Amino acid sequence: MPAKTVAKKSAPAIPQLAWKAIRPARVVLISGPEGFLADRALRMLRDTLRAEDPSLEVSDIEADGYAPGQLITLASPSLFAEPRLIRVTNVEKCTDAFITETLAYLENPADDTYLVLRHASGVRGKKLLDAIRGGLGGGIEVVCAELKKDSDKLDFAAAEFSDKKRRITSSALRALVSAFSDDLAELAAACQQLLADSSEEITEITVEKYYSGRVETNAFKVADAAIAGRRGEALVLLRHALSSGADPVPMVAAFAAKLRTMAKISGARGGSGQLAQQFGLAPWQVERAQRDLRGWSDEGLGRSIELLAETDAQVKGAGRDPVFALERMIGVVSNRGQR
Repeated sequence: MPAKTVAKKSAPAIPQLAWKAIRPARVVLISGPEGFLADRALRMLRDTLRAEDPSLEVSDIEADGYAPGQLITLASPSLFAEPRLIRVTNVEKCTDAFITETLAYLENPADDTYLVLRHASGVRGKKLLDAIRGGLGGGIEVVCAELKKDSDKLDFAAAEFSDKKRRITSSALRALVSAFSDDLAELAAACQQLLADSSEEITEITVEKYYSGRVETNAFKVADAAIAGRRGEALVLLRHALSSGADPVPMVAAFAAKLRTMAKISGARGGSGQLAQQFGLAPWQVERAQRDLRGWSDEGLGRSIELLAETDAQVKGAGRDPVFALERMIGVVSNRGQR
């Protein structure tokens, strides 16, 4: 029986750019789930076009509520021939009429008109996306992938400072990303606030001056203290965090992230760069895990990870007292898993 052949996915025929590299084109597809980066890229494009011609006319279309004829009406030449920017949102929920009319428009895009299509994710509108990626309309694609890894968020934050030619220490950068790792928009806003500070160099002290509550009660600080064997400090930080409204579930997740990274690195051989590439981590994460492992045995690490799974179930409803479960976990981890 002949083996089945798997069709290879053809590469896009149009340029695929990072969000920071967005540039004017008659058709711009902004794809990917990271809404904050997509919004920022769109603002950058609008500002670029307005700088070129302040008379730029900006219009908006919601593709999920598209009215037939809307696109061609907005793209029609105006009396004074101003350039036009047409922003289309919710393309991932678009109507059939929008797909049909946009495909027809792409056969002959209007002069001095910039059509921007925002597609977050999913298969709806695939026919339209495939046509754009195949070159119809002569457009470009700006990819806004979700920043999931800490290393990606660190790179993003570092670029916020380097773009403004400001210095930030590595410890300050890590503290900032740890405090705002759950929300990219909040992380960006925190970076902008720190950029407004008059200090020549932004240090961890600068970060704590602005975000002391956010940083001090951060789940990772509790985990760091416990892993280093500082049980009393970890318990104080835990109670401070809980009294400030922190949820026990993310607290356990912080311990999980730290201990699982330690388990990956335990016994591994090689430089931090090599191990980072092998395990999908940033080099600083490897170096931190190597430091955290000092004084730990494989047996103690294994017992702590087992208790971690039990604590996770306890704080998610399997137990009556999630705070007691957290304190017990901190006690075991602080003792490096030893009985």
